[in-house]
Amino acid sequence: MKERVLITGASGFVGYHLIIEALQNNLEVFAAVRKSSRLDHLKDLDIQYVYLDYSNPDFLKKELIEKQYNYIIHAAGITRAISAEEYDTINAVYTANLAQAATELPGFKKFVLISSLAAIGPLKALNGIITEETYPNPITAYGKSKMLAEEKLKAIKNFNYTILRPTAVYGPRDTGIFIFFKQISNHLEPYIGRAPQKLSFIYVVDLAKASIRALYGGDKKTYNLSDGNFYDRYELGRQTKQILAIKTVKFHLLVNFVKLIACISENVSSLRNIAPILNIEKLDELTAVNWSCSIEVAKQDLGFYPQYTLEKGLHETLQWYRTNKWL
Repeated sequence: MKERVLITGASGFVGYHLIIEALQNNLEVFAAVRKSSRLDHLKDLDIQYVYLDYSNPDFLKKELIEKQYNYIIHAAGITRAISAEEYDTINAVYTANLAQAATELPGFKKFVLISSLAAIGPLKALNGIITEETYPNPITAYGKSKMLAEEKLKAIKNFNYTILRPTAVYGPRDTGIFIFFKQISNHLEPYIGRAPQKLSFIYVVDLAKASIRALYGGDKKTYNLSDGNFYDRYELGRQTKQILAIKTVKFHLLVNFVKLIACISENVSSLRNIAPILNIEKLDELTAVNWSCSIEVAKQDLGFYPQYTLEKGLHETLQWYRTNKWL
């Protein structure tokens, strides 16, 4: 009999790849989605859908006991919100509600939380590298909400969990870093400011593999995840241009100019009561000096050895965008 895993945020970019990896590892997959979610890309997969009310602990308890899950991979959350309170509620309180409900399951084995390197925050200098021992200093409300989720999860007594903190995730179906790829495909290569940066990335398939490995190891521990390398601020653009075989006009926007745009975006979004695409915090994150992180602990505990360099991951990603006419 197959073991059961509940994957939240299943209709999303990361969620899709988690489902694929779980199926390849012979798990019975239950996909938690919203009733408004587009599910066309999941229709041919051998999965069952569930609809969860994360704000209702009693409902969650009833649902989990009824389905008797062995594992949960919690990837649901938001990366844009209208307030810090909204971030905290959805990313932290809802995480705690789901985990607390899982404590009622007699055969439950592991809760894997997909957190973010943003929970730690970047380093302020080019020298140094982020480790699991780095003191947390998140610079965005999103990062703070992820750290709060981690703290709430750790506070649950006698509960088995693993926390994964991926750096910037890219791959097929991503709509975040895709914005930069789209600009490159239009022969434009924009950068904010000129200050040197150390950036890190992880291909979504490697993140999915690490998540499944975490079901079986790394009990009550936290791991930073990347492809094991770091890159200067221009490397993503260089490799994208090479793969697409195009030339671009490279230009640098003044940080203060982009900050003005971010302020306007915040004010307009506030009037319309919607989450801004760009705000001051997001700008601080984009221009942060050092996002390089060590994955040595994940290698040792989880046997996590990334299969994708940035170049290899970009080849697959850009091919997917072209095949599916995103580019």
